[in-house]
Amino acid sequence: MTGRAYSAGVDPGPVSAILIDAGGVLIFPAPELMLPPLQAAGISADVAALERAHYRAMAAQDLPGRPSPADGTWWREYLASYVTACGVTGGRCGALAAEIVRASTGSTWTHVGTGALEGLRALAARGLPIGVVSNSDGSVQSELCRLGICYVPDGRPPPPEAAAAAEAAGVPVGVVVDSAVVGVAKPDPAIFRIALDALGVPEGATVLHVGDSLRYDVAGALAAGVRPVHLDPYGCCPAPDGHWHVRTLAEVARLV
Repeated sequence: MTGRAYSAGVDPGPVSAILIDAGGVLIFPAPELMLPPLQAAGISADVAALERAHYRAMAAQDLPGRPSPADGTWWREYLASYVTACGVTGGRCGALAAEIVRASTGSTWTHVGTGALEGLRALAARGLPIGVVSNSDGSVQSELCRLGICYVPDGRPPPPEAAAAAEAAGVPVGVVVDSAVVGVAKPDPAIFRIALDALGVPEGATVLHVGDSLRYDVAGALAAGVRPVHLDPYGCCPAPDGHWHVRTLAEVARLV
């Protein structure tokens, strides 16, 4: 495949399962965390601008030749690129990123992405096994449920009085794999295999993995032998050859 191949005209062939990243696909940093320091720096931004800044920050992480962040530095490096994408300039970027790091207590990825829930529902309607594979801190499964995005049923039919609670928890999925829980993180292919084992689906090119990162999602999926689909709504991917791109999660549903 040559060049940035968006979903129009793409035929994925048979699809046996779909894996989905959480951050940058379903959830994003909380606007209530990001907006006050940006406004104090003279930057006016809305939710759409914050989501766009996320993808630009991920693209900065993915630049060819850029080394992987040292342990414990990913969030600060990401934030420096994020505030730059929002319009902060010069030496203020590092200071503002450090300020947001200090304010990042508790849950920070709590904004449900625009169209994320609708796209996930459209995927679920296809009837394929779905799993979430996330580099996280041990909280992603509970957060996705709390935010009403998705949950993993316990295998027992819910009593009638629990139906409303189940609906409020979002879309049922087969598994949520959190790197902090399983002890392995993307791009290590083992985390994808853990998810597929839980879904009862063999690894292979009939499995799609949707994520927002070249370094973690595309590279990890390729290493695991599954097919990467890069969620790249603004065309930010710095190395677009060799994998598909979509602008929304709903496009994946239309593909399959």
